[in-house]
Amino acid sequence: MSLSFLTDDENAIRDAARSLIGREIAPHSTEYDQHGIFPRGNMEVLGEHGYLGMIVAPELGGSGASYLAQTLVVECLAEVDPATAVIFEVHNSLHIEALWRFGSSDQKDRWLPNLCRGRTIGAFALSESEAGSNAAALATRAMVVDGGYRLTGRKMFITGGGQADQYLVFATVNPDAGSKGITAFVVQKDAIGISFGPAMNKMGIRAATTAEVILDDVFVPESDRLGQEGQGYLMALYLLDGGRIGIAAQGLGIMAQALSRSLQYARERRQFGRTIGEFEGVQWRLANMATDLHAARLMTYEAARHREDGPAGRPLFAMAKLFSSEHAVRHAEDAIQIFGGYGYMTEFGVERLLRDAKVTEIYEGTSEIMRLVIASQLLKDYDLDNI
Repeated sequence: MSLSFLTDDENAIRDAARSLIGREIAPHSTEYDQHGIFPRGNMEVLGEHGYLGMIVAPELGGSGASYLAQTLVVECLAEVDPATAVIFEVHNSLHIEALWRFGSSDQKDRWLPNLCRGRTIGAFALSESEAGSNAAALATRAMVVDGGYRLTGRKMFITGGGQADQYLVFATVNPDAGSKGITAFVVQKDAIGISFGPAMNKMGIRAATTAEVILDDVFVPESDRLGQEGQGYLMALYLLDGGRIGIAAQGLGIMAQALSRSLQYARERRQFGRTIGEFEGVQWRLANMATDLHAARLMTYEAARHREDGPAGRPLFAMAKLFSSEHAVRHAEDAIQIFGGYGYMTEFGVERLLRDAKVTEIYEGTSEIMRLVIASQLLKDYDLDNI
């Protein structure tokens, strides 16, 4: 079904992505979730069909598409495989976008073509055990040496840890400078001194391997530093703005799947001589789910259209992520309630919606941090025209 608030081209991208994902990715989704299989093959398929590095210029392997187009693909992925959706989002919004926006010509030429084709998978290594929401407190150190830097530290909760081929690592060259000492580096998986903790056993998004990244005196040549020394913190904030749009889109996909599954079940399941969709209690849940999904789409698509506003659009990005993620959790709960006892059983797959939805309220900025971002802007310059 075409959406009236998308252009014909945007609807065409959405339809094509849905068709490919339904054909190539959906059949493996349950197996990958149950066994925690990292879906590298899915990323290769997406790369072959031009869905990786979508905002990158065609001469460097991308599609030259809009940020909204990329956001639509995240949503379509999340409808059937939220784990692949978050790997796609990290690869595109955090790793590829970093190189595209902040990399030198040489760095773009070296890395972007393979990233855009899915031959190389990128990860984003910012969080630490004592530096989650407060990224400025990171302890990973970059010591200046002849020809480059030596990195030492530990990065926690890294999507694709141990599976990705290269990592955008944030470390400080000057701890006394606080956030102004943080610098970004591209580190290869086969670099001497890098190792990975075991894959963490998670509640949901089980196919998106999460692991600790351990850096023990890892040498990184100066040519692999991204941007200048001290630019890493502002770079990370800029990238996370885009990542939040991606997580909002992930929430959309989960919401859409929850509504679709609930509608189908409400039409088929009979109790007391009629379908449960004829009962007012179920109807109200369905009505609220459809209304919330429509509102979340409008917010998320608007945020994607304003991606190029940069930090000025930060409250808008935070609102989309906050609304979409919290309603994804609520809608997953609604779907389970509509399915009743069957919804609690793994064989029906509805419980997975809740397992996968919950983390959208946590990663790339918790709901609490989103509220702080929004409120800080309100307190600075609130008026009815700029919210």
